[in-house]
Formats: sequence, C-alpha cells, structure tokens
Amino acid sequence: MAKKRANGEGNIRKRSDGRWEGRYTAGYNPETGKRIIKNVLGKTQAECKAKLAAAMEATKGVDVSRADEYTVATWLRSWYDIYAKPNVRVATADRYHLMIEQYTIPRIGSIKLTKLTAHDLQKLYKELMESGRTRGKSGHGNPGLSSTTVRSLHLMLHNALNRAVKERLILRNPTEDCIAPKVQKFEMQILQPEHIKTYLDAAEKRGLLPMFYLELVSGLRKGELTALLWSDLDITDKTISVSKQYVKNPNGELTLSRPKTETSVRKVSIPQEAVDLLAAEHKKHPDNPYMFPSPVTGEMYYPDSIVNLHKKILKDAGLPHIRFHDLRHTFATLALQNGVDVKTVSSMLGHYDAGFTLRTYTHATRQKQDEAAQTMGSFMAQVM
Repeated sequence: MAKKRANGEGNIRKRSDGRWEGRYTAGYNPETGKRIIKNVLGKTQAECKAKLAAAMEATKGVDVSRADEYTVATWLRSWYDIYAKPNVRVATADRYHLMIEQYTIPRIGSIKLTKLTAHDLQKLYKELMESGRTRGKSGHGNPGLSSTTVRSLHLMLHNALNRAVKERLILRNPTEDCIAPKVQKFEMQILQPEHIKTYLDAAEKRGLLPMFYLELVSGLRKGELTALLWSDLDITDKTISVSKQYVKNPNGELTLSRPKTETSVRKVSIPQEAVDLLAAEHKKHPDNPYMFPSPVTGEMYYPDSIVNLHKKILKDAGLPHIRFHDLRHTFATLALQNGVDVKTVSSMLGHYDAGFTLRTYTHATRQKQDEAAQTMGSFMAQVM
C-alpha cells in the first residue's frame, strides 16, 4: 500500500517550459478523502524551493478544505450574519453592513481570503480616504471618508479577520501589519455667542424657537431631538428624558432605537426658559404625542429635515454655515467655558466617559486652564 503523504509534504521537479514547480499536499477533502494538491513556480530551483517551504509553512494550522471556499466578500458576509449582527446594537450592525457592502466588497471583495494581504488593506484605506464617499462631499469639502470612519472600518476588519484566524481559515490576521489612519482633528466650529440671539430670532420667525432653543441648552443628537415625546418632559423637575433616537439604516429607512450607548440613556436638566417655551408649544398641538411634529405630516420630523431647517435659519440670519451637529458642540463648549465641570457636561451629552469629553473639547478646557493659571499666579504674587 502506498504511503499516505502528510500535510505539507512536497516535491520539486523541472517543467518542460524550463520553470521549476513545487507540489505539496495542502490537506484532504473531508468528503472524498482525496489529497488537496497545490503548487508553486520558480525560475530557478532555489527560488522554487524557497517558495515551496514558505507555502508549506503557511499551510500549517489552516483548514485548507474550508479556506478555499471563501473570498473576502463571502467571509465578511458570513461573519456579519453569524457573529456580528446578532451580538451588536442595531445601529452598529447597520454601520457594519454599510462598511462591508459599500466600502469594502466593491474594492477587495473578489480577493481570495487566503490571498488577502496588508498591502491590499492599506490600499483600500488610501482609496477610501481619497474618494470613498458615495454621496457628495463631507461637511469639510472632502470627497473621501473621514479618518475616523476609515479607522472604524479597520477595527471592524480586524475583528472579522481575527475570527477567520480562530476558524483556521487564515494563518495570520493581515490587519496586524497595517497602519490604521490617524484621526484627523479639524478646528471645531460652533455658533459664536454673539450670533446666538440672531440665530434664535430667525428660528422664532419660522415658528421653530422651542426646538432650536432646546438644542442649544441640551446638546441633544438630532435623532434624539426628533424622537422626543411630550411624555419625556418633566415640567416639575425641569428635565428631558432621553431614551430613544431615530437613526437611518443602510436602506435609508428610519428606525427607532435606543441611543448610541447605555450612558446615552439619560435625563437632561433644562433651564426654566426652555420649560416655558415647550409648555407654550404643547398648547398648540396638545393631542399630538410628538414634541416637535412636522406641520406637513403631523408626524415627527425626519432628522435630515431639521438639518435643512437649520440651514435655512442660518441663511435667514445671514450667518456663516455650521453643521447642525455643531450646535451640540456649541452647547458643550459654552458650558465648559462658563464653569460647568467636565463630568456634568459629559453626562448631559451622553458620552461614555468624561475622558472622551475632555479630549473632544480640549479647546474649551484649555481656556479654563489658562484662567486657572492666572488665578494661581495672582495668588502666588500675594503670598510671596
């Protein structure tokens, strides 16, 4: 009986075309029991021998019979359905789906999973940073994806390929050899204090003062703002309960979900002026459960709709363009600059920790540090 060749065992021969060929046993088909034969080619015997050794080494620890079934596309879809989607929040699953289907698969989906290299991934990151946006340009005028988005995609791929390693589909995770994009920091835009009255006057002329006043004193995310019901307002305690938000899934449909993190489920204190404005607004449509219903449909505003309203208010007021999200930055910046401590601002914004808030609003805390330095300098001058 012929000796059964072990996995990774190979031989070298010279072909009729002058090249050298190394053949080796990569594994066995689990259904037929037949050997899975692979080969490498080289111009010289030494080159072929080196390639053969590298190929046999790479085969160790890999389930070749299964690994060959997968391209990057089929593996990412399988990972998403089996491991990711059942174990993450809906919003996170939607973001993964977008990154897989729109950003990754169209560019590298056809590559065999076992052939995927760090070079392929690094090239992907570069292309996405330069021209990855599927719809127009970013708020900063860039046709590419933000460094934050591409870094998130890198982390998602790292998790997906780690699972491939654990299932013995690949020997090593190629993301380990990649350089993830550094998060680029843009100068933060806010609604300047001297522009706030002009902005709110323009909002009032459009009948939108309660909504945008509340935004400036609470820093709610647009999806949280549009999801507010009158039952979320506590007039006695002067608080807004934030426990839900509207988000857009990859199909463009709005879905109601819990906020981004558990710390985003919160109660936000609001000033008496905001309570009074909301109470007056409630009298206009007392039977509608939505705090800010659309005058057209009577249903809640779409998040994109209030972004467009914000743009119109800026235009009416003759003010420079800032994003709607920059109103959230305005709230945080002004709160910090006016002495509200970082932990309080962090909890009001629904950040997962105060450290994140501190890093995000360094420009605001820098001013407070300068004031503290001046205070200490005055103190030391008195005691010396």
